[in-house]
Amino acid sequence: MSKLCMIRREARRTKLIKKYAARREELRALKGDPVADRALQLLPRDSTKCRARIRCWITGRARGNYRRFGICRNKLRQAVMGGMVPGIKKASW
Repeated sequence: MSKLCMIRREARRTKLIKKYAARREELRALKGDPVADRALQLLPRDSTKCRARIRCWITGRARGNYRRFGICRNKLRQAVMGGMVPGIKKASW
């Protein structure tokens, strides 16, 4: 399980991204304008989409996540082996 502070940090970033999304898009549309560029730099660093991580909603793990399911590979494997995910089975050839 991931540290609780990491999960909370990611939640705070997600909130900032939503809060500043419209303002950021307006400023990006005025690309080349020095005033707009400066205003864009003054926005919080964590309000950019690229700083967000996809985390497992069960464990908070940041690596090895499947976007389709929203969980990490370890929990996905457990769910598949337990028959909790319809239409998916372990490959064997």
